[in-house]
Amino acid sequence: MTENSDEVIPLIDNIKKGIFEKKGERALKLDFRSLGNSVCDYFIICHGNSVTQVDAITESIELHVKKNTGEYPHHREGLENCIWVLLDYGEVVVHIFQEKYREFYNLESLWADAVIEELRDN
Repeated sequence: MTENSDEVIPLIDNIKKGIFEKKGERALKLDFRSLGNSVCDYFIICHGNSVTQVDAITESIELHVKKNTGEYPHHREGLENCIWVLLDYGEVVVHIFQEKYREFYNLESLWADAVIEELRDN
């Protein structure tokens, strides 16, 4: 996918809708396209305040993406305990944390050379 891909923009928009529908917090988009050897083009990172909320955000993202783009994640991880859920959509990888685990792993600082944009509920 390229920067102006018709596929990645609706995907990211629907991921955002899913996050904010369930009150996900501090949603960020990390853009890796200018970096060499990245595993994907974007990370989307957010958190919830409980196992239940992380699960609800995950379900909401999957529902919005499936309904509006027809895409399914290539891989899902972390649903057993909902501490850190990963949804891999190929060029976009979504990380949904419980807040204390997000602070501990601090992916934003690990990938500080990426272009980081705060996502807002519009």
